[in-house]
Amino acid sequence: MKKELDENKPIFLQIKEQIEDSIIDGSLNGGERAPSTNEFAKFYQINPATAGKGINELVSEGILLKKRGVGMFVTDEAKGIVIEKRKQTFYENYLLPMKREAQKLEMDRQELINMLNREDEANGN
Repeated sequence: MKKELDENKPIFLQIKEQIEDSIIDGSLNGGERAPSTNEFAKFYQINPATAGKGINELVSEGILLKKRGVGMFVTDEAKGIVIEKRKQTFYENYLLPMKREAQKLEMDRQELINMLNREDEANGN
């Protein structure tokens, strides 16, 4: 868990993203128990309902499974769900604005590709 929360973003979203990040980086895998609302609440000194809101969103998205009296567990499909969701967000938040800006600058697709390749070459890839 991150030591501090960002004051500029809703806490429940940060908790949700932390769990998603743990799933993507492999520190939480399918079938494993996720931190509970009470664990998040104690660690961050927040209301358990706030932590629960983020966790409940993950349950509704099929990323976590609630086992009554036992805890929250990562579903086997979780990593694929999170990656696809993040790809869509990346497309909407980064690629579409980049494409719009490139059009304003009268850049074509090949020029964008060349710029991406130039960055790769600069980094030795």
